[in-house]
Amino acid sequence: MNALSTKYLRNSILSVSLSAVLLLSCTDKNKSDAAEAVLFRDVTLIDGNGGAPIEHTDMLIQADTIAAIGKNLDTAGVKVINLTGKTIMPALISTHVHVGTLKGTTTKSVNYTRANILAQLKKYEDYGVGTIQVMGTDRPMLFASGLRDSSLNGLLPGARMYSAGYGFGVPQNAPPVDFGMDQVYRPVSAGQIPSEMDSLAKLKPSVVKMWVDDFGGKFKKMDPAVYQAIITEAHKHHIRVASHLYYAADARKLVANGIDIIGHSIRDTVIDDALIAQIKAKGVAYIPTLSLDEYAYIYARKPEWIDDEFFKASLEPGVYAMITSKKYQDNLKKSPAYPKSVAAFETALRNLKKLYVAGVLVAMGTDSGATPVRAQGFSEHLELELMVQAGLTPLQAIGIATKNSAELLRIAADYGTLEKGKKADLIILTNNPATNIKNTRSIEAVYKAGKAVSKGPLNK
Repeated sequence: MNALSTKYLRNSILSVSLSAVLLLSCTDKNKSDAAEAVLFRDVTLIDGNGGAPIEHTDMLIQADTIAAIGKNLDTAGVKVINLTGKTIMPALISTHVHVGTLKGTTTKSVNYTRANILAQLKKYEDYGVGTIQVMGTDRPMLFASGLRDSSLNGLLPGARMYSAGYGFGVPQNAPPVDFGMDQVYRPVSAGQIPSEMDSLAKLKPSVVKMWVDDFGGKFKKMDPAVYQAIITEAHKHHIRVASHLYYAADARKLVANGIDIIGHSIRDTVIDDALIAQIKAKGVAYIPTLSLDEYAYIYARKPEWIDDEFFKASLEPGVYAMITSKKYQDNLKKSPAYPKSVAAFETALRNLKKLYVAGVLVAMGTDSGATPVRAQGFSEHLELELMVQAGLTPLQAIGIATKNSAELLRIAADYGTLEKGKKADLIILTNNPATNIKNTRSIEAVYKAGKAVSKGPLNK
């Protein structure tokens, strides 16, 4: 045996030995995890199903799963945490966000790094957001590095990250390239779609995202022949399609053509009963992103939460100084778009209420992270407040942000509600949000898969 063969054999033996040690270590860890149990004693439980909170109940967590819920559960052999006066609710799920391209006061492709993505996933988690879906602005690094898959498999800290991969836009038009969206497919004709969709499907995106509208007249709209081809080709791969839109007329055409998810509110007019019926009949889901529409004008004045530390902690460096400056506020007030933005927000509120009452599946999304003023984490709590402002009850809003969002992501078998057999993704709150939706901000602890992972954004 030559020296090279001997060295190869020695290295192989070492590798096998190390693998055996790691296997034993993992086996021991799995045994340890399986034996771990914690019991939350005497808590108020909001389970996400929409019913009244369950008072003075217990919850038993075994490893990563809810093992039992009920009064006076057996405490033998488990760690007991007394939560008298506290409330537990499911972790939030945000189905329309963006990560990686935001940093400081910029949104650029150069910001898209592993470290930046992980920091933002952790920020969402600190705010009680257990799962997110990034809508079409991701970049090759996410998939080549395995970061997306590692996140979904629970191997990384922070919120679990679903991704729509690379969305579809219009050449030299929406979405704006200088906002870090240079990886978006921009077909010049419908004939390009099959090969582009084949390429995207290999990444296993959770949905396909497309930008259809004109961004308030700034851009050319997507050709209907192109978006029809996107829908058709995505469905061949059994992938749903979500659309950025604004106008009721576009929504009507998209629903007729088979769209699966309306990714923003209809904001140009109050939706009519015929379109509502069409949306419901075709099972189209609706993500209102109300906070996006409030952010479009609200900094022209100082909103009541502007000095709230819970809000300020969510901002990137430099953003607070920017949005509170007189120059920024004056520019918003004087903008020709200001009255339109205010009206769009009011219309969005009305349309959310109408669609929800009609029984359309409404899920939570915020478009947080798309620009510096759309604060990651805080936006999700603001979205809850705005849904209540639209006329929903706090428990209905919470159901949208938990159960309904899990249904949209097709993960409701494990997430979205707190029930026996489901994963223990939850938030412990000082105060009960059923009486005041702003109490979702009173975070004492965040649990991911049965493990305490955060004390909230203000208690690091």
